[in-house]
Amino acid sequence: MGTSQSREDHITDSDEYESEEEEVSEDEDQYDDAEEKPHQPSSKPKSKTLDSSIDDVDAKLKALKLKYGSPSSSSAAQNQNAVKLYLHIGGNTPKAKWVVSDKTSYSFVKTINVDGDDDYEDDVRSDREGQWVLKVGSKVRARVSTDMQLKMFGDQRRVDFVSKGVWALKFYTDEQYRRFVTEFQDYLFENVYGFKATEENKVKVYGKEFLGWAKPEAADDSAWDYDDIDQSPKSATPVRPSQDLMEEFEEAANGGVQSLTLGAMDNSFLVNDTGVQVYRNFNHGIHGKGVVAKFDSGGSSLGRSTPKKALLMRAETNMLLMSPLKEGKPQANGIQQLDIETGKIVTEWKFQKDGTDITMRDITNDTKASQLDPSESTFLGLDDNRLCQWDMRDRAGMVQNIAAANSPVLNWTQGHQFSRGTNFQCFATTGDGSIVVGSLEGKIRLYSKTSMRQAKTAFPGLGSPIAHVDVTYDGKWVLGTTDTYLVLICTLFTDKDGKTKTAFSGRAGNKIPAPRLLKLTPLDSHLAGTDNRFHGGHFSWVTENGKQERHLVATVGKFSVVWDFQQVKNSAHECYRNQQGLKSCYCYKILLKDESIVESRFMHDNFAFTDSPEAPLVVATPMKVSSISLSGKR
Repeated sequence: MGTSQSREDHITDSDEYESEEEEVSEDEDQYDDAEEKPHQPSSKPKSKTLDSSIDDVDAKLKALKLKYGSPSSSSAAQNQNAVKLYLHIGGNTPKAKWVVSDKTSYSFVKTINVDGDDDYEDDVRSDREGQWVLKVGSKVRARVSTDMQLKMFGDQRRVDFVSKGVWALKFYTDEQYRRFVTEFQDYLFENVYGFKATEENKVKVYGKEFLGWAKPEAADDSAWDYDDIDQSPKSATPVRPSQDLMEEFEEAANGGVQSLTLGAMDNSFLVNDTGVQVYRNFNHGIHGKGVVAKFDSGGSSLGRSTPKKALLMRAETNMLLMSPLKEGKPQANGIQQLDIETGKIVTEWKFQKDGTDITMRDITNDTKASQLDPSESTFLGLDDNRLCQWDMRDRAGMVQNIAAANSPVLNWTQGHQFSRGTNFQCFATTGDGSIVVGSLEGKIRLYSKTSMRQAKTAFPGLGSPIAHVDVTYDGKWVLGTTDTYLVLICTLFTDKDGKTKTAFSGRAGNKIPAPRLLKLTPLDSHLAGTDNRFHGGHFSWVTENGKQERHLVATVGKFSVVWDFQQVKNSAHECYRNQQGLKSCYCYKILLKDESIVESRFMHDNFAFTDSPEAPLVVATPMKVSSISLSGKR
């Protein structure tokens, strides 16, 4: 439980230089299999050597001319691709350090043999064939992609990345460094979209309205500094750098946990293989009540698999459970309604439109606060090409007979079935019922509360599918989750009359600022283990006008990662210095668990201490549930 702010800031070496071959054999298990030996991130250097910079290494190398011939500045100039290659060894142990692996050169090669040792450039017959690969000497061969988690250090003329280990390249001149970064970004664009990164092709991908996404340095970032800090007394506690994640307590779950559903009132819930476990909400976290509502799917027409989605309704007295028809596929043909007070499934509902059974891949509440409404009878549904609202009343507004022999049918009250492939994946709602939808091609669409037929704004994708999406209560900020990063979008813009609006209510055109990316450092990405994909990015939880979300949380393997929202929005933040392309924030806190995390969520703002900047964080793994406080106490 710490931060990741200084562990990669400087390349280090031992007091007496040792080669990679001498060091790696002893410590290579620290970086080859992070899943077997997880390491807890730390905000403090582990040893004296971690305070020295890359220049210390360079000075020692120059003194070892007999062992390593140091190229002169003239020879480096002759080889414009000359670099020093460093390898990080020791993981997060006290022995962790950088060692020089090679003094060599790099090249970008387009090949159809991405994973092999040999290149067949002659077989690449057109621009659309093959993929760009980065080669560094004989030791690194990596497809140019976001999986490399490339991090730039402009002031050090250095980049770090992941490729079966954690590596760093140090360049001899600023010009070499800038050229490498430009080439990498161009080849990444080509690998993703299948054509070269020309101005014409960037317009084709992003559209004229969002060229600021392709050229962030030319975009207007003023909206990021919009002052929307919550000034209410309860939330006035400033977020201090000394604050850390403190585990309050941990409880064993009954195993097989599939999802975490937090309530804003008395209870929260874990869904596992056998039923729904009930937990009591407190200011310091959640405690098990020893109550389990068992599943009874005998004779069910909706399948027998464990529910993967749970949605609270009617002042949190009812829960809708959605089970996929096929394992590995999210689509379901209906839902089960659980009465939380009795612990019984009271009915099963089918999804139908015009008398025909259809499927849904996701459901959510009409608004961020509607689960607190005791009269709520409607909710939203999403499938690959459908966006709609369902009503549990019949068309006359009467509650249907849930004791009928056949499953009652949900009433499709409004929505749209798109004829062309929209490839919807996930969605979320604001406080007023506006809808944000993420898609397979990476687009994020914003729909106003009055229409599901046409998006008010469609943000272009950055090349990665959006697996999860969230939005602030006021609709000013959208968070999309991809496998390798989170994308944070500011929806604010100023219209022609000088009024500030969100892109849910009007077409922003080219007035929307470029997004920002939230990433792990290459080292943390590697230490997260083999299952190091982001999932479930969320804002902290408020359901009241004038309140502002203060943190963001996402899960990566065994890590629960927390960002300070105000820090991410600050354009003067140190993370953004000397970066090319979209700004990326690497300042976060990490909570490490001993097994892969199912979900991490902040409790409702109701449960925040008066002396704490945030409500507790709840982290669920398949076997346990933990409650974490954000406190200045150590």
